[in-house]
Amino acid sequence: MTVQRQIGFWIAALVVAVLLLFVLRGILLPFVAGFALAYLLDPLADRLQKVGIGRLGASLLILVLFVLVFIVALMILVPFAAQQVGAFVERLPGYVARLQELGAEQLGPLIRKLGIEDALPATPPSVGNLISQGIAWVTAFLQGLWSGGQALIGIFSLLVVTPVVAFYMLVDWDRMVRTVDSWMPMKHRETIRSIARDIDRAIAGFVRGQAMVCFILGTFYAVSLALIGLNFGALIGMTAGVLSFIPYVGSLTGLILSVGVAIVQFWPDWTMIAATLGIFIFGQFVEGNILSPKLVGDSVGLHPVWLMFALVAFGALFGFVGLLLAVPLAAAVGVVARFALRQYLASPLYRGAEPVILKPKVEPEKVDIDA
Repeated sequence: MTVQRQIGFWIAALVVAVLLLFVLRGILLPFVAGFALAYLLDPLADRLQKVGIGRLGASLLILVLFVLVFIVALMILVPFAAQQVGAFVERLPGYVARLQELGAEQLGPLIRKLGIEDALPATPPSVGNLISQGIAWVTAFLQGLWSGGQALIGIFSLLVVTPVVAFYMLVDWDRMVRTVDSWMPMKHRETIRSIARDIDRAIAGFVRGQAMVCFILGTFYAVSLALIGLNFGALIGMTAGVLSFIPYVGSLTGLILSVGVAIVQFWPDWTMIAATLGIFIFGQFVEGNILSPKLVGDSVGLHPVWLMFALVAFGALFGFVGLLLAVPLAAAVGVVARFALRQYLASPLYRGAEPVILKPKVEPEKVDIDA
């Protein structure tokens, strides 16, 4: 009954937490963002403490520098990105139409040679319509994220409240960890600490490591594509870098967009098209063999499908708050699930009761009295 009560308690606590998160999702964004920022910057504050800077001074220095860098980056990147996105969306139908035209020209003789032209529809479906529908779906999804995350607060509130929350949490981070640790049941404290360390290792390894991978890949793709003269190369490269947070999605998206633009722009110069393809092949090779093993490591344990599901599900339910919480919660659920699986595999429920071996009964020798 003790185990059942514990399971019931934690399930009830999880249900209450999810309900509170759903009810308060409209006002949680600056607080969740501040907490995430404090978590990401805590190792830097610890290093500054080791060189003799107090926790308060280290937290203030780190946060001021971070805010300044963030504001400068927004001032530089946002106008450029907005102009590039607008121009790309405007020219996208023309790119799609040209790709359809080139496809019909190049594949037409092969189709006639194979004799399958009668099996194809007389009016092929318009790829432009499919892309337009996809853009409409993405736009609706982003609008849902925006309305879900900004329903009750404005940008001003986000920019003001988030640094304040991050500052106070960064100053008190170690004390909060010690306080929460003191609340853990004494009987299971070491087990809970072990699970918490695994969760922290998974979250830190993925978020901090993958953020560096995204930055390096985005810079490489943007600079390389711009150097070969690809239209919207910088925009495609940055997009591929940001989407690299989801394994394989960033590289695949950037590859499709860049090769499609390269075919329209450089046709029939296969050298430039091959150069565009080579950039992404080289980037994928470096990511898989150098960046991810060194910066992310193999101990994260977040499967790409599980990560994509978590991002889409939490983003649809909780808006931007859900996107911020998706990776930590996915990592935590993965760690707890692996722990539960290990416990199950070591339990009698999996192994079964040890069989009782019955020894044959030995009859005592009968003594022949007559003899």
